[in-house]
Amino acid sequence: MNGAQIIVEFFRREGISLVFSYPGATSMPLSLALLDSGIRVVQPRHEQGAAFAAEGYARATGKAGVCIATSGPGATNLVTGIADAYMDSIPLVAITAQVHNRFIGKNAFQETDIIGLTRPVVKHSFLVLNIEELPEILKDAFTLAETGRPGPVLIDVPCNFLHEEQRDPLFPEQANLRALPDLPDLDAGLLKRIRKLLRESRRPCIYAGGGIISAGAERELLRFAETNALPVTTSLMGIGAFPESNPLSLRWLGMHGMPAANRAVAECDLLLTLGARFSDRVTGRPENFAPHATVIHVDADASELNKNKQVDIPVLADVRHFLSALNRRRVTSAEEHAEWLAQLAKWKRTLQKPAPKKGGLHGARVMELLHRYLGKDTTLVTGVGQHQMWAAQYCTFDESRRFLTSGGLGAMGFGLPAAIGAQLARPEETVVLVDGDGSFQMNIQELATVFAEHLPLKMILMNNQRLGMVAQWEEKFYGKRAKDTDLSLPGIGAYPDFCAIAKGYGIPALEIREESQFLSALRKTLADRKPCLLNLFIEPDDEVM
Repeated sequence: MNGAQIIVEFFRREGISLVFSYPGATSMPLSLALLDSGIRVVQPRHEQGAAFAAEGYARATGKAGVCIATSGPGATNLVTGIADAYMDSIPLVAITAQVHNRFIGKNAFQETDIIGLTRPVVKHSFLVLNIEELPEILKDAFTLAETGRPGPVLIDVPCNFLHEEQRDPLFPEQANLRALPDLPDLDAGLLKRIRKLLRESRRPCIYAGGGIISAGAERELLRFAETNALPVTTSLMGIGAFPESNPLSLRWLGMHGMPAANRAVAECDLLLTLGARFSDRVTGRPENFAPHATVIHVDADASELNKNKQVDIPVLADVRHFLSALNRRRVTSAEEHAEWLAQLAKWKRTLQKPAPKKGGLHGARVMELLHRYLGKDTTLVTGVGQHQMWAAQYCTFDESRRFLTSGGLGAMGFGLPAAIGAQLARPEETVVLVDGDGSFQMNIQELATVFAEHLPLKMILMNNQRLGMVAQWEEKFYGKRAKDTDLSLPGIGAYPDFCAIAKGYGIPALEIREESQFLSALRKTLADRKPCLLNLFIEPDDEVM
């Protein structure tokens, strides 16, 4: 086999049935090896679309998404998607072709040091130095991407190794990762101390992050919280880790989060943090976050402990194993902190998010209406901006991997390609994209991928003709001085014509200006197995709580 065939054979052996690939000169042998392989190859219209789509697949399934690009600009176009996966701990394997190894470092045509460029935003990277090591590198890369704290891994393959043949390549059964330390065993004394703190607490709170979802610890968290009557708030990335309809749920916290959740953390006397990284959008000034609480932080990544927030008890552990150990016996009960639970219930009733405005089309109201029509088997994907926050605020989720969004990087352009990846992961289910006009335009070319792959994707475009979140900051923090946030054009008005663009790509589209229009169109498109774009003209002065 040549190197390209080795990669394809590895995919077959590992059950990898879908890859996102944009071809180029140096990656051509791999493209041709995939031609009759039986592996589905989805070609995006931009390599950034490939990375985001692979992420969407990974976020929906928990398995590593795969994206492939050629050398030089093909590889560099993957970087934003790789960084996004890194920030949100998403398993991703990016395979880039490189110039011939004898030209590396000599500024050959379409050469870039993609290893150096991506080093800060990958879990690990490999430069293939000989054909014999390729099968082992592939096994190590996928294992690294999916185990421990997940993340992106890059494999850079000089094009001559894609051509070069190896006789009887050896495909290892297990990864060779001896250099990575195993997590320590849970200390019995430490568990005893944590149980004691929980028993003594009168205002406890659990703060759960995306690590719960990565570890597959949703059931353990639900059992622990319900058995011990412990309230739960989540990060944006942790949405769905704990059922938001559960009476113990405070939903998500932070800058745009729920008022009751933020108040609960401000007033709690014990905060059990599980698989979260104390993002600045959650904590504000870390020293002022949970100021009255004994803070326990459980994480599988040692580098996160005491990084953003100095805590009282750092615990390096798999969060699922940690919760399983605590679940062996009940620690506390509702009776022991009844007053706290009553206070939380009152805050949930009284510290309400603002009621959506009436008249015209308002972002919060649109999301409130959308939520009524979303089934439990619906996956909601967002771009980045005001619409992202409205979706998280006014739609609730009882299952993990049903709300897919760019959290840590906040990458505009994420929504459409990520929704494509999610739809390919769940071909029989409904996937809805909620995007803003600014974010949508950044990868609008992927409408061609929707059409070419016959994807029944539902796209709701919150079109307020401006970069809404940036404009809101200008309004609040910069004396209403505005620059480059108005996307309309003098003498033209609303621009561009998104419905005409969608139809040019073969996607049915409707212009929506009234609530009744939206409801009628939404019911129709959700009942159909075809793609559709609903272009909603949102009030431009809408703000996010």
